[in-house]
Amino acid sequence: MSVLASLRQTSGPSVAMELASRRVSAATLEVRGGQPVVAAHASEPLPDGALVPSLTTDNAHDRGAIVGALGRVFDRIGGRPRHVGLVVPDLIAKVSLVRFEQVPARTQDLDQLVRWQVKKTAPFAIEEAQVSYVPGIRALDGQEFVVSLARRSVVEEYEQLCAEAGAHAGIVDLATFNVINAVLAGSPPDPVDWLLVNVADDYASIAIVRGEHLIFFRNRAAETDGTLADLVHQTAMYYEDRLKGGGFGRVVLSGAGAREDVEQVRRSLEERVPTQVETVDPRTAAALTDRITAGPTLLDTLAPLVGLLLRERAA
Repeated sequence: MSVLASLRQTSGPSVAMELASRRVSAATLEVRGGQPVVAAHASEPLPDGALVPSLTTDNAHDRGAIVGALGRVFDRIGGRPRHVGLVVPDLIAKVSLVRFEQVPARTQDLDQLVRWQVKKTAPFAIEEAQVSYVPGIRALDGQEFVVSLARRSVVEEYEQLCAEAGAHAGIVDLATFNVINAVLAGSPPDPVDWLLVNVADDYASIAIVRGEHLIFFRNRAAETDGTLADLVHQTAMYYEDRLKGGGFGRVVLSGAGAREDVEQVRRSLEERVPTQVETVDPRTAAALTDRITAGPTLLDTLAPLVGLLLRERAA
C-alpha cells in the first residue's frame, strides 16, 4: 500500500475519490482512441462538522453520514469498486522539504535518516507517524526529498471509512499533490518555475514546482490571520530571496470556482504576482464526455481526482 505516496510515482487506480470537509466525490477514467476520458463522476455533500480535517485529532465526527455519502457516490459512478485511490485534505499531513549532503545507499538507512530529520518538528511521537518521502530536486549541495508525515491513526481513519463503504484504499494521497499531478499530466514539465494556489473550504496550500520537482510547499488553515493574497506575497518574497527564483512562468489557481469572489481572488493574486493567473483545467489531461457540462466548480472537483488517476502520465 502506498500511503501519502508521491508526486507521480506508482500507476493510477481505476477509481479515484476524495474525502473533503464539505463533500465526497469520485471519478473514473476510460481510454478512448488512445486518450484518457472522464467516464463518470459524482459528488455528494457532507453535513457541517461531519468531517473535520486535523493533523492530530480524530477527523470523522459523523461516520454514518460519511459512509452513506460514499455509498451514494459509488452507486452513481456505476457500482461499488473493490479498490480505489483516495484523495485526502492537506491538513491531515505535514509536508517538509529536507536536504541531505550524503544520501545513504541502503533504503533502510535512508528511512531512518528521514524519520530522524522530521522527528524534530513532528507534533506527535514519531512512533505514531506514517512517513512517506520521494526524491526532489538535486543540487550541488545535496539531494532534496519531499516528506509527508501524518498520524497513522488519522490515515487509518480514512481507510476505514472506505472499507465500511466496501472499498479498499490502495493509495492515499494529498489533494494539492494531485492537483499538481493533473497540471503536469496535461502539459510537459516547464523548465520555468510555476506556482499553484489550491484553495479548499478550510485551508489554502501553495506549491512551487520547478520542472517536475516540488521546491516549496506551504499549507495554512482558513482561520489563520492574513489574506490569501498576503500568503502568496510572502511566498513570492521567499522564492526570490531564499530560492533565488527568476520569476513564475505560470500561476495556477485551483479550488476557487465555487467562490462568489473568485474574480476578486484572481485579481488580488495578480497584484502580488506579476503573472496572469489561470484556473486549473483537468481537461488538458483527460477529456470529458459530451454529456458532462464543465463549470468552474466541476473542474476544481475533478482536478485532484484526474491527477490521482493519471499518476503515471504525469511522470
